[in-house]
Amino acid sequence: MVHRKIRHALILSLLVTVAGSISAGDVARFVNLGFSPNSGIFMFAQHGIAVEEGFPFAEIYTVDVPGNRFVADGVFQETYATRMSPGQDGSGALYNLLPELHDVVQDYQVNHLRQGRLIYLLVDGAEVRERIEFRDFETSNRYDIRITQEQRGSGSDVRAAFHIDVTAELADGTVIDHRVGRPGYFREDIDRYRINQVIVSPDERSLVIVVERIRDTAAGKRVRYMVETVKLR
Repeated sequence: MVHRKIRHALILSLLVTVAGSISAGDVARFVNLGFSPNSGIFMFAQHGIAVEEGFPFAEIYTVDVPGNRFVADGVFQETYATRMSPGQDGSGALYNLLPELHDVVQDYQVNHLRQGRLIYLLVDGAEVRERIEFRDFETSNRYDIRITQEQRGSGSDVRAAFHIDVTAELADGTVIDHRVGRPGYFREDIDRYRINQVIVSPDERSLVIVVERIRDTAAGKRVRYMVETVKLR
């Protein structure tokens, strides 16, 4: 019964998320699926319609926040061979995939309503910067986040790598420096990266940095998401 209530709450949350403007092109939607009670596990999804095949897809990832890595058996991916009608956004693929997460959600006690706080969001049309500096007005913590990236090759052989340097100045004066990402790891079929949003965990001890993986194609921009997590305390 508890699981059923959580699932119903999640579906309502997802409906609100996708009720806004429907993106054109092959741009996935990022969905925050919540944290575990101790904020040590974070779950997120992305879904959309792949332009090349025209089929809806959904991917769900379960992240070990302190370790900045996926948990074992915590990745779910599915593409459905169903043609979408004009105006549809592929969210049905996510709804179909959600029931497969029952055991993972139960094992890690992920609460879909426990989503942390959004402290930075890249607004459409805003200038894209390699360095973002901002203050969390709720805690007075200050953040300086810099993404460094490198591209190799071109066309069908393009690859890109990145890392992120995070400096957090906490309200008590403590300064914390972290580097996340893999500087020498060049992912194939990626032109560039950019930071899309930053989330503070419910226990205020970690950051989740949402990163866009961007590929420029003849059909337009292709965007998928990944996250890097930073332990503050």
